[in-house]
Amino acid sequence: MAAARALRRILDFLYLAGGIIAAFFLVGILAIIVLQMLARWSGVTFPGATDYAGYCMAAASFFAFAYALNHGAHIRVSLVLSALGPKRRWGETFCFGMGTLIATYFAWYAVKGTYVSWRWNEISQGLDKTPIWVPQISMSVGAILLAIAFWDHLVQLLFKGEHGIKSDLIEQSHAE
Repeated sequence: MAAARALRRILDFLYLAGGIIAAFFLVGILAIIVLQMLARWSGVTFPGATDYAGYCMAAASFFAFAYALNHGAHIRVSLVLSALGPKRRWGETFCFGMGTLIATYFAWYAVKGTYVSWRWNEISQGLDKTPIWVPQISMSVGAILLAIAFWDHLVQLLFKGEHGIKSDLIEQSHAE
């Protein structure tokens, strides 16, 4: 039981860390936009600013996925699940099973794509000339975190009968 509690703390820490990293990338987007505005007003060029903001946006999105799943912030099919009544658990198992398979498949190919970009030394087509594998790392790590979160919640649902998503809205729908 102590090992399970330690694993739970580690997983929750990983999801929280992903959310915090996503928040930093959101602040990075703000900083880049402000710097780009200041550069434009002062007549200085800031090559690649829109590319860097795009990289930050992708990183913020992917790092936030697992945190959002863990807190019930993803759009779910709760109306359909609620209509299932006593068979709701089967519906949730199907949804988490499909989500787990898709997230795992995506994580595998995100890592593979990042490796291929590194191997072929792909460069972005924008003014920044960034090796494209650098921003792809955040996509790969975020996709891996999402796959771990889906596996975590699927295993909880199968063995404990609950998925462990922390959301007041989900708890209210279960109570009804």
